[in-house]
Amino acid sequence: MTKINIGNKGFTYPMPMTIVGAHVDKKPNFMAVGWVTRVNYHPPIIAIAINKNHYTNKGIIESKAFSVNIPNVEMIEETDYIGIVSGKKIDKSDIFDLFYGELNTPMIKKCPLNIECSLREVVNLPTNQIFLGDIVAVYIEEKYLTDEKPDIKKLNPFTLTMPDNNFWSVGSHLGKAWEIGKKIKERN
Repeated sequence: MTKINIGNKGFTYPMPMTIVGAHVDKKPNFMAVGWVTRVNYHPPIIAIAINKNHYTNKGIIESKAFSVNIPNVEMIEETDYIGIVSGKKIDKSDIFDLFYGELNTPMIKKCPLNIECSLREVVNLPTNQIFLGDIVAVYIEEKYLTDEKPDIKKLNPFTLTMPDNNFWSVGSHLGKAWEIGKKIKERN
């Protein structure tokens, strides 16, 4: 098997599809974001990377807070739409039914999971800004839990792949993390 070099357009596969919310110019605004990950265990910190030209960045910096809303596959059309249009030109505050958490951050009721974050730090890169947020609260309806933990099948999230720019649903359960590899560990 020979590997070939396809250039520097590499991405992790897949990326979670999320909707980031913040107040911008005193009104709720949302944008689709796929570059999101948890980056610290304790305290719990999440990172989102957004191009510097986006309208939402201004609101995150001014309000010092943002939300990461996890849509389900039933919300794919709305999620894609808010990724196509800019809050600079279109008022996206009335697309969703909203609720507000401890930091008065706008969150989407229809999303199965909502993460409210206090802005910890902004890292400026050549084209993007990375927003590090302390997770203040996580909101979920009981129907999305199994054994008091979020259940990925019930949440029914979707993912993004780049550079082909496609959405994908989550696949089958493969096994328990930190268990499957024990067979190799026992042999060594």
